[in-house]
Amino acid sequence: MSTGRVGPGDGEIFTRFDVVDLRFPTSAQLDGSDAMNPDPDYSLAYVAVHTSEGDSGYGFVFTIGRGTEVAVAAVRAVEELVAGLSVPDVLADMGFFSRLLVQDSQLRWLGPESGVMHMAIGAVINAVWDLAARRAGKPLWKLLADMSPAELVSLVDFRHIRDAITPDEALALLTDAQAAKPQRERALLRDGLPAYTTSAGWLGYSDEKVQRLIREALADGFGHLKLKVGVDIDDDERRVAMVRELIGPDVLLSVDSNQIWEVADAIENINRLAAHGVYWAEEPVNPADVLGHRAVAQAVTPVRVATGEHVANRVVFKQLLASGAIGVCQIDACRVAGVNENLAIMLMAAKYGVPVCPHAGGVGLCEVVQHLPMFDYVALGGEHGGRWIEYVDHLHEHFVDPVIVRGGRYRAPTAAGSSSELRAEAIQTYEHRPVAEGAEV
Repeated sequence: MSTGRVGPGDGEIFTRFDVVDLRFPTSAQLDGSDAMNPDPDYSLAYVAVHTSEGDSGYGFVFTIGRGTEVAVAAVRAVEELVAGLSVPDVLADMGFFSRLLVQDSQLRWLGPESGVMHMAIGAVINAVWDLAARRAGKPLWKLLADMSPAELVSLVDFRHIRDAITPDEALALLTDAQAAKPQRERALLRDGLPAYTTSAGWLGYSDEKVQRLIREALADGFGHLKLKVGVDIDDDERRVAMVRELIGPDVLLSVDSNQIWEVADAIENINRLAAHGVYWAEEPVNPADVLGHRAVAQAVTPVRVATGEHVANRVVFKQLLASGAIGVCQIDACRVAGVNENLAIMLMAAKYGVPVCPHAGGVGLCEVVQHLPMFDYVALGGEHGGRWIEYVDHLHEHFVDPVIVRGGRYRAPTAAGSSSELRAEAIQTYEHRPVAEGAEV
């Protein structure tokens, strides 16, 4: 339970951050291309949070190229709040630590609780969770799943969401799941969790490349695929029809327009694509447009509306979930303020009966987000039905503990930590060094 005792330490303390701007040239092959982001270079503001004992935790802000230097500066702005704090006190009260950073009056002014500053705070919180899991000798999903319901509730900031879920309701949800935890953990370790893949469906890929990658995904055991759409509805429909013919009637097919449509266009276009058996339509409109999502959801049923990867915080998720605006809740490990805020979102999703299907495109997102739905399955949300984790087959080789997907299913990581540590050679190779002013390019 929260003690509020986190403060400067006389013994072991957090000492400093190392923050690096890393950029991977994914735009060269149009990997990650979509209607809103035609040429992304997957990038990270990568932070190592060091202790006086010599160990570290790792986290990051995910970006797509230009502007990563802003995320790096934001992470550095958090350092003075953390350096000097007692490591044992912080690890014993991660709820208070999270609120200490999120509620800092001066940093909060830059949001509040949104944007680059909020993401930077999330990267630091995630890094300290990585440290906690390493010290416990457990993967992060297991560390969380082994906590008591009361301990988990103490991690959550219920400000501004009590009208949707109270601490007592959250405690009841977690308590009700206790009896099935051992069975679910065994099932997770044996079977993993279902994945869907976007790797075959980037908007900039040729038809021939999409067809080849679709065949490979089917051979690899994926039963749910996603295509990017949004630039030209005639071409979108042609490509969706092409893929549906290739995969047959039983494989699930979802689409993602990455926020590019207006509400009326989204309704018209999704209903047009629905003729080809679309399971969900992702980010149909602006991620902050709760009324727009609800209007789309009501007009395109039975197609589900999915969103979340760009939703700023738990308060917006509250509105989306409580209003019935979304049928799929897409948490992102690096958009909100880390593990704690994602726990609040998963609790609300459980209350409203909306499946959590995390967003995981990009570099490192598969690695870190897998721990959250695995915790959700074991200790909160339960059954697999309607739940998938996004999988994108890019850049995993750069991580010390890369994600493992076999037979279309995520396999539970067993190494201690949150799977967020990069290999040293990746940092050396992909660190972005700006050209000095006046230097020749």
